[in-house]
Amino acid sequence: MAITWRAVALAALGLVPVLLLPQMATVGTWVLIWLVVVVLDAALAASPRRVTITRGQMGSVRLTEPATSTLTLVNEGTRRLRGVVRDAWQPTAGAERNRHDLDIRPGEARRVSTPLLPARRGDLLPHRVTIRAVGPLGIAARQRSVETPGTLRVLPEFRSRRHLPSRLARLREMDGRSAVNVRGPGTEFDSLREYVIGDDVRAIDWRATARRQEMVVRTWRPERDRRVLIVLDTSRLSAARLGDAPRLEAGIEASLLLTALATRAGDRVELVAVDQGVRARVSGTHSAAVMSTMAAAVAPVHPQLVEPDWTLVAQLVRDRLSQRALVVLVTAVEASSIETGLVQVAATLAGDHQVVVASATDPEAEALRTNRETTASLFDAAAAERAGLERHGVVGELRRAGVEVIERLPDDLAPALADTYLALKAAGRL
Repeated sequence: MAITWRAVALAALGLVPVLLLPQMATVGTWVLIWLVVVVLDAALAASPRRVTITRGQMGSVRLTEPATSTLTLVNEGTRRLRGVVRDAWQPTAGAERNRHDLDIRPGEARRVSTPLLPARRGDLLPHRVTIRAVGPLGIAARQRSVETPGTLRVLPEFRSRRHLPSRLARLREMDGRSAVNVRGPGTEFDSLREYVIGDDVRAIDWRATARRQEMVVRTWRPERDRRVLIVLDTSRLSAARLGDAPRLEAGIEASLLLTALATRAGDRVELVAVDQGVRARVSGTHSAAVMSTMAAAVAPVHPQLVEPDWTLVAQLVRDRLSQRALVVLVTAVEASSIETGLVQVAATLAGDHQVVVASATDPEAEALRTNRETTASLFDAAAAERAGLERHGVVGELRRAGVEVIERLPDDLAPALADTYLALKAAGRL
């Protein structure tokens, strides 16, 4: 049972007889009258237990896009229900206007909608729905809270999709070119033509040359239907906040843009989110559905405060890939990368695959290095400089092992990774 402001006003009204007749009997009589009125009003209110509540299907929505939570309430009792219903959600759901007035006759149904504006990616869950049925006098109410299960999946925002049209234009330009005379991994045979000065002698087809009695070379074209495996690091490294968001958000944006571009190029894209274990996996999906499947798979993935298991990553790559492919490790390049095993694993994988390490850098690092106005800032600058030198050393080791390394600010990582993919494809290195 609950009381309203009218019950408080009724209790305050009792001050009048108490002041006129200041005796304990007067106080006791007024308290008794007040209790009787409150209990009687609550007893005459409709029973919240006779109300059936159903939550509509929530589905999914992209981050920062509005959504709606819909409740259907059916009054199965014999009394008219007047009151309020509260549809409570976790704070990141953005359910600010979640209280709705009710006036439902017996046997009737009402539908109420709560607008949501998610502020966080992942699965958002509602709390209990609370119904408060007010009595005829509006003094007291009967209240009940019930569980109404539901899940709103908030997908990544995918802000980097604004870079997709320009990269698709470059991809179409690459596909529209005539067959190019390149040789090496990541290309497939296209046709034969007559040898001209400057051609690579390794491209000479000696059998065709013998048949035609003239020097003939093979021409190659970029392969399609290549394999692209994206490894998304969800360990403690992904929890570092770069600006207003964790590093993982920049990694997800880069993964989605690369997936959209690679599938348009005819390549098969797989993704695995991993730290000490596999958090999400997307594989074996047709290109038409890979984007929606990947967005739904990474939506509930959040950073875990554990060390990355690069040995597990190496095993996953060996299990999934039997031929040369593009392996993209979306992680952080730090001085600890040697101890955690990133450098060793990336160098080993580079012997069989084209490996790219994509890392989002801290936008505040440059400000720390340049600000030396106070003693404290001088120490911060020295620490930032030292960390930068150690990171550059790790990058040097990775590149000497044949690994492509991309270091960009969070907003620039996705387009930089897409550009690297196009450059590798144009050079025939996939």
